[in-house]
Amino acid sequence: MPDPVRLRLSALDQLPDRDPEETAEWGASLDAVAAAAGPHRAGQLVRRTVEHAQASGIDVPSLLETDYINSIPTGAEPDFPGDEALEARVTAWNRWNAAAMVTRGARYGVGGHIATFASAAWLYETGFQHFFRGKDAADAPGSGDQLFIQGHASPGIYARAFLDGRLTEAHLDNFRQESGGAGLPSYPHPRRLPWLWEFPTVSMGIGPLSAIYQARFNRYLENRGIKDTSASHVWAFLGDGEMDEPESTAALALAGREGLDNLTFVINCNLQRLDGPVRANFKIVQELEAQFRAAGWNVIKTLWGSAWDDLLRADTTGALVRRLREVPDAQFQTYATRDVAYIRDHFFGTDPALAQLGASLPDAKIAECFHTSRGGHEPRKVYAAYRAAVEFKGAPTVVLAQTVKGHTLGDGFQSRNANHQMKKLTMEQFRTMRDLLELPIPDSELSGDLVPYAHPGPDSPEVRYLQERRAALGGPAPARRVHQVVLPEPSEKAFKALEKGSGSQEVATTMVIVRLVKDLMREKESGRRWVPIVPDEARTFGMESMFPSAGIYSPLGQTYESVDRDQLLHYKEAVNGQILNEGITEAGSMADFTAAATAYATHGEPMIPFYIFYSMFGWQRTGDQMWALGDQLGRGFIVGATAGRTTLTGEGLQHADGHSPLIASTNPAALTYDPAFAYEVGVIVKDGLRRMYGPDAEDVFYYLTVYNEPKPQPAMPEGVEEGILRGLYRFNEGQAPSAEAPRVQLMASGTAIHWVLEAQRLLSEQWGVAADVWSATSWSELRRDALSCDAAQLRGEDRVPYVTRALRGARGPVLAVSDWMRAVPDQIGQWVEQDYSSLGTDGFGLSDTREAARRHFGVDPQSIVVAALDRLARSGEVKRETVLAAREAYGL
Repeated sequence: MPDPVRLRLSALDQLPDRDPEETAEWGASLDAVAAAAGPHRAGQLVRRTVEHAQASGIDVPSLLETDYINSIPTGAEPDFPGDEALEARVTAWNRWNAAAMVTRGARYGVGGHIATFASAAWLYETGFQHFFRGKDAADAPGSGDQLFIQGHASPGIYARAFLDGRLTEAHLDNFRQESGGAGLPSYPHPRRLPWLWEFPTVSMGIGPLSAIYQARFNRYLENRGIKDTSASHVWAFLGDGEMDEPESTAALALAGREGLDNLTFVINCNLQRLDGPVRANFKIVQELEAQFRAAGWNVIKTLWGSAWDDLLRADTTGALVRRLREVPDAQFQTYATRDVAYIRDHFFGTDPALAQLGASLPDAKIAECFHTSRGGHEPRKVYAAYRAAVEFKGAPTVVLAQTVKGHTLGDGFQSRNANHQMKKLTMEQFRTMRDLLELPIPDSELSGDLVPYAHPGPDSPEVRYLQERRAALGGPAPARRVHQVVLPEPSEKAFKALEKGSGSQEVATTMVIVRLVKDLMREKESGRRWVPIVPDEARTFGMESMFPSAGIYSPLGQTYESVDRDQLLHYKEAVNGQILNEGITEAGSMADFTAAATAYATHGEPMIPFYIFYSMFGWQRTGDQMWALGDQLGRGFIVGATAGRTTLTGEGLQHADGHSPLIASTNPAALTYDPAFAYEVGVIVKDGLRRMYGPDAEDVFYYLTVYNEPKPQPAMPEGVEEGILRGLYRFNEGQAPSAEAPRVQLMASGTAIHWVLEAQRLLSEQWGVAADVWSATSWSELRRDALSCDAAQLRGEDRVPYVTRALRGARGPVLAVSDWMRAVPDQIGQWVEQDYSSLGTDGFGLSDTREAARRHFGVDPQSIVVAALDRLARSGEVKRETVLAAREAYGL
């Protein structure tokens, strides 16, 4: 038998107790209350005591979970400052037009979502009327608040823009019909509607992650003296189902740790995902409360509408609160759709005290409470939650607002599992909705097959009120605005050093780009706008030299004595630190990058983010964020370091990147380069600064792959700048052993240029073949140019792809080599007039020396020689026996 005394030991037994007798009396008192009044009463006393202790400044741990009731009691709600009647009418018009827009679009099969906005309408409207600052806000000029709108709620945002005159009926009728150029995108897509949307959010999980790092970047800008963002607030509207995504909760601890009280999450807890309940057998609100509290957030639960006040006051035994806490979400969803008799039986009938309470309630009261009365549907409740959120200091806030999915859309929609997929209402359902919302739409307008849009008129009280409220808050929202700020061109000094080469010194291109950025950070005007970002790999990339000079950003500064304080390159954190060293989180680093890359629009302050990482953990791991970056029109330099499948010795399969340029080539906003030499890096970065931050700034970002393999860096040949930027130039011309010697064109990118140069020597010295060597700095840019030329040809224009023109007249077959899978160089094959073939590193990576790995994949110099001879043999320029002899000589 276990020892009962031992079972009661706890961690507190390790601490000295100055009065064990008093401690025992407290425990005995609690036992007595539990025996006399029940465990619920005892628990209530404990919670009250903890609450009182915290309010008194006594240091006790917070409870992770509270009762399933509102955090703000009705008596503590602030006065509502708006005109409730007018705001209800504004919301009603928006509900109608959102549903009408999607229903009208259903004629064309383009889809859309109705139920999400229907549940969240008051969550948005209360914010728009009273909280969300616009770009012209006096206390946040040019910035306003940053709104991360839940993607499936976009019809409601369009409906509001229609009401305030920013959109027309023609716009609404082009919802999800964008090919003509005047359509509305399905979701918040800044690239498609750049004057309205700021943040792409519908790829679920990216919105909450981005919102946290946006709030943090706002503080970064302020602490570094770039811009005063103290009045800007970040609002992220999320679904409770969206919180399943790991990205949704990945950075909660960061926000709590850094006290980001400029951030509010509003989670619409309608208890439904796309296919059914979020936590069918559990309670998502309680789970989220515990998760956020544990991460250091302030949690506000806005669960019940005012109809519940009488019920909760009548709950003298605690039976109602206990029952609310134990009923799983799926069952509560069912209550919203069932009759009163069912609710009396299944909810109230489980406990005698609860049955007595239920018997005292009229049917109408029970129906109101369980069918519609939710905190998220009442503007006073929502206003109280938002006011408490913005006034809370020292931590971010999450508002857990309970709603009914499909609210006001009728019995056919409300709380139905299928409502996310339901794309239209019948005319009869619209009549019911009109009556419920009390809209002045006559039956005559609802007699046809096409539901009309409804608008009270530009001079109506509703529209005037809406516009006055927005004017008081700083203008329309959401809104994206760009005030182009041209950054001065950097001095030539840093670039000239790269053009000279390194002589006999071996330098890896990873080191080249790090040194270049460090030099550019010294520029008087633009240097402070560089934002170096790295996920806990700065020393891997030789960035530790930046620590003492630039500092690592921390809102707390450095509260400790660094272990390497006596060293020259010591670890240094600072409130105004420039480096974002994010720890082991590529997703967080990418969210940093996005916030910095779009600061030119969000805050009117162009920043130059430089994000460097192991290339294998970039596009493969966070490609969805990079796609969102392109949607958000971000600008900056993404650098895949230790690139290639064979350069990272000993690391093995998961560290060997052989495909990132291929994935990057799918993103239309990404300019992907694989430079071989230091001077190529310089030319590309210099032109990138011009294209992204010059007078004709473009909405593109750069992806550069650089290598950790030290090599002598040659001086830049004359006249190669255009070829570097276009993607191809001839690095050197092979010397023919004789006038009749066969010739081959060897093309390579990145570190493969060195294997090709060795193959050039072997071909000449051992096999009498001349080889020209070409540096292919960008396979994808060559392809894009070629595709553009093809499209022009179909329009009747006579345009020849650059790659075709560059290689025209070059004698012999073309053999392309890279440290990537063959699909990367094969992107250009169809536009090469010569015989074209490629070598690459297809397959999984492996741990070994560079030489052994390259022999394994058949891309070492000897394998290149054999492949070149093979192509020449196919055209009859060398004998087949020569190929066999070379293979045997090299042991292939």
